[in-house]
Amino acid sequence: MLLNNAIKLDDAIDGNGVIQRCVQEIILDSDQSAIKLCNILFEISAAKDRRTIPLAVEMKDSLIRYYGHKRLIDLCKGPTTNEAVQEEKSLEELLSELNELIGLKKVKEKVLDLIAFQKVQLLRKQVGLSSPKSTLHLAFTGNPGTGKTTVARIIGRIYKQIGLLSKGHFTEVSRTDLIAGYQGQTAHKVKAVIENAKGGVLFIDEAYSITENDHSDSYGRECLTELTKALEDYRDDLVVIVAGYTEPMEKFFESNPGLKSRFNTFIEFDDYSPDELMRIMETMCKKESYFFSEHARTILSESLEKIVKHKEWQFGNGRFIRNVFEEMIMRHARRVIQISNPSADALQELKTSDFPPTITNNIEKESSI
Repeated sequence: MLLNNAIKLDDAIDGNGVIQRCVQEIILDSDQSAIKLCNILFEISAAKDRRTIPLAVEMKDSLIRYYGHKRLIDLCKGPTTNEAVQEEKSLEELLSELNELIGLKKVKEKVLDLIAFQKVQLLRKQVGLSSPKSTLHLAFTGNPGTGKTTVARIIGRIYKQIGLLSKGHFTEVSRTDLIAGYQGQTAHKVKAVIENAKGGVLFIDEAYSITENDHSDSYGRECLTELTKALEDYRDDLVVIVAGYTEPMEKFFESNPGLKSRFNTFIEFDDYSPDELMRIMETMCKKESYFFSEHARTILSESLEKIVKHKEWQFGNGRFIRNVFEEMIMRHARRVIQISNPSADALQELKTSDFPPTITNNIEKESSI
């Protein structure tokens, strides 16, 4: 499909095969050709030719299906300014950033132990002592919204600062970014992802989705075989962190002989407590210049206690609280826009009337018991 669309678009713009050549090079693992093709598609769209724009859109969709949307965006935009700033932080600043995360007590202790161990092994090497062979790869388990991605980013930058990684950059992928739609192309995609991630952290969230159809999914098995090989081949300058729900992750490690042995560190991320969720909410409010009325703070705190007590296994933790915050400030805006010349306090104060249904329904349900 990718090559067929390239041929059609080449003919439409009289491209003399330039798009076909880009696609052929992409299939042979050339990320630069993907970037070049994205630029060509942008130029075609900017020309606003009604005859070629539909073909360019079709070509773009094929490219997204081949690479995965996030992977393609990362390729074309390169490292962000924010990432560059993060890489410049000192080890002390990064450790402080880790320690300032709300909750995650056991996670922090485990990560600090890892850092201490790796630093000591580097010191041993410097004085000619042997160092036990250990992999840097990690497995994070737990419910969503518990800070797994945030911690993974910090680990990459810390490992760079202590000399374990050459770059410390962060690459996040999913099944779509690793598995191709045609037989034999998955290995190429995995190799390209690994090449891009070398020197930093490759983070695979919901890693078990790679093998979700373990009896019929040959693409997933091909991906896992290539990934398992890379875990060993690039262990000196690549950290692979796989993450997901605890039980599916256990099945994931059983799906390929030798996979679990590539990971010697497993970190469980606990759910946030009601107090920790409230602290996360207040941190977001402070950052965006909002504050709660005393009544609203009391009611929200009580509601979070009840929500956590009766939570389901897939509770969203930090994601849940972020969604609540975003709904509250939208409802706040809806309320305040009706006020003529609102005061500075009115523009910042969140009241119980701003609570979304996820909070008010819980309050009403509990009061009716």
